[in-house]
Amino acid sequence: MLKSLTTVTPPSLLRTWHGVLLALMLFMALATVIQKAHAGIMTRDALAKRFPAPLIIGEKDAALPVWPVFKKNMTSTDLVAYVFESVDFAPIPGFSGVPMNLLIALDPSGAFMDVQVLSHHEPVFLDGLGDGPLLKFVSQYKDLSLKQNLKIITGNSSGTKKEGANVYLDGVSKATASVRIINQSVLSSALKVARKKLGFAEGRDPDLIARIDEKKFDVMSTDAMEKQGLVKHVVVSNRTVDKSFADSIAARLDPEAQAKPDAPFVDLDLSLVSVPSVGRNLLGEAGWNRLKGRLDPGDHAVMLVSRGRYGIVGDDFVHGSVPDRLALKQGTLPIEIRDLDLDLPVNGERPKPESMKIFRIISQSGLDPSQPLEFYLHVTRSKGIVYPEKTSRDVRFDYTLPASFYIAAESDNKTWRGIWIGRWWEIAILLIALALLSVALVKQKKLVANDRRFVWFRRGFLCFTALFIGWYAQGQLSIVNFTGVLQALLQHRSLEFLLYDPMTVTLWAFVLISLFVWGRGTFCGWLCPFGALQEFTGKIAQALKIPQLMIRRQTDQRLKLLKYGVLAAILISAVFSAELTDKLVEAEPFKTAITLNFIRSWPFVLYAGGLLVASMFVYKFFCRFLCPFGAGLAVLGRFRVLDWLPRRKECGTPCQTCRHRCEYDAIRPNGSIQYEDCFQCLDCVVIYESDDKCAPLIMEKKRLRSIPIVPVTQPH
Repeated sequence: MLKSLTTVTPPSLLRTWHGVLLALMLFMALATVIQKAHAGIMTRDALAKRFPAPLIIGEKDAALPVWPVFKKNMTSTDLVAYVFESVDFAPIPGFSGVPMNLLIALDPSGAFMDVQVLSHHEPVFLDGLGDGPLLKFVSQYKDLSLKQNLKIITGNSSGTKKEGANVYLDGVSKATASVRIINQSVLSSALKVARKKLGFAEGRDPDLIARIDEKKFDVMSTDAMEKQGLVKHVVVSNRTVDKSFADSIAARLDPEAQAKPDAPFVDLDLSLVSVPSVGRNLLGEAGWNRLKGRLDPGDHAVMLVSRGRYGIVGDDFVHGSVPDRLALKQGTLPIEIRDLDLDLPVNGERPKPESMKIFRIISQSGLDPSQPLEFYLHVTRSKGIVYPEKTSRDVRFDYTLPASFYIAAESDNKTWRGIWIGRWWEIAILLIALALLSVALVKQKKLVANDRRFVWFRRGFLCFTALFIGWYAQGQLSIVNFTGVLQALLQHRSLEFLLYDPMTVTLWAFVLISLFVWGRGTFCGWLCPFGALQEFTGKIAQALKIPQLMIRRQTDQRLKLLKYGVLAAILISAVFSAELTDKLVEAEPFKTAITLNFIRSWPFVLYAGGLLVASMFVYKFFCRFLCPFGAGLAVLGRFRVLDWLPRRKECGTPCQTCRHRCEYDAIRPNGSIQYEDCFQCLDCVVIYESDDKCAPLIMEKKRLRSIPIVPVTQPH
């Protein structure tokens, strides 16, 4: 039945803690308009202490917040690095909503000279894992390059692992999402500086580029691929090349060009063989599989088959290296290409190794397959014998991939997509569980029809919540989710950091819907891992006949206001002090008990353990009286649509069975449900549907039994 609108009108709400908190949230929303983002904190003197002599800190760049670092080399002064703070270029919020600030030194070749942590508010490291694992993780960037593929794996005991252009950084267990945010901060900020100072991918965000459509494959002949533009036949005549030298001392130095001006100087076929419809048709399935085995996700490969008098590589070319004659650009972005040294058949024939080359383009290069690929073939002529004077010209030819073979750039082409793909099966299990819970709550009458079956269903689901959602998938929702979003909004930053934790996002999507349908109890009673632990300890205590502390209803109602005070203090601190917020959110034991499995310093373990012990004497002690996250959900749950737990007119008057058996004290004396305190355990529904437990049903059954059966006389 629909809830009365009078329970959600502003005047009545403002007379409660819920109204006060709603007003506080509105105040903080207004504060986002006037709050400004923090800039970097380093000064030249502070940098000089971190980079002492013989290094010299130059003047800060007038256009970018970047400091050049020089080093004396005999009589010259050489540039050795650019130093900058990640927060100035990529302020990606962590799970506290505040970006980690890293000091990054990038040398002129695009390699990391150093990466240091200046500040952070990541909950998992603060008084949790500690700063040790964090500092060890960022230390792995030293001497690595932006030209390498930097990937994170967890559980690699040998630390940083290098395989050619691929580098695997050892992640941090229990902090997988946090280190991915750190990695994104390092790479995004470094790439922005490299684009401006080193000529890397000028004006382009490497995360917002088109992607090859890996699922599209059409069987085509070479002629058909040429017609579609997948294979480009390039012919440059002797006359064209000779003309390019006309204004130099190298003019008319090519006798063959003079004799045969219309003969081909360059004659080659060009294709992007990392496109399935190109590679599979040209190389065959075996060749395609060999090629894919040499490429990492996001890499590209171009193939050139040359037949002209001027080849794509010189006679002294070293296999597996960067070509000496050929260069690739996109706009102002120079893109490195490197020989894969693959000897593969093309259209069933095996060309000469020097005439066929496949070059690899790593994903970090920033190549966008939707934009033209500009190739430059260097041609050099020499005049003179003893000290020849060399003159070079570039022969340019372009290649454009047809639009139907790539997926256009979208805002969701971000690095978090890989995390979702990698955890697809965990998300699938969670979605199945949430669907099962939804059906159970909708079909509650059938669920509670058998007492024993219902008890085992609830126990089983709570085990799943604690073991899978909590300890395994690290899906414990927390007040940190509230403060993180709030602090990100105050700093006018994106909420994209949430997407680095798929389990949290999936749970939040369900909880937000359930809040407005059933109220806060769906999460607190079924999906909170620490709440599940408390319920188990409470049930164990009851099984062991441990005396329960009885609290008077009036005292109980006053104690329940404490959690709203805790919530208010945390939200206010989030506006004014991230450091204070880091301390206040420790009112929640979730990080200790669930995220870190009680592996933490003893005061935190004692606190979390003490709350579980308290729940053995006062049922779900923390959830009822102290949980700030539960308080926040209770405020939002006031806007639910349904009063969905069934009630009878006899409930409260005269029957008090459900109220006395409600271990949360969430039923008022008049029999109505106090939804902001209800954990949806469905115990009252079990009673309601049982003609052996519900007093009105028992009385009705007795009444029916007491009615005398009058025999029906047959008419004569």
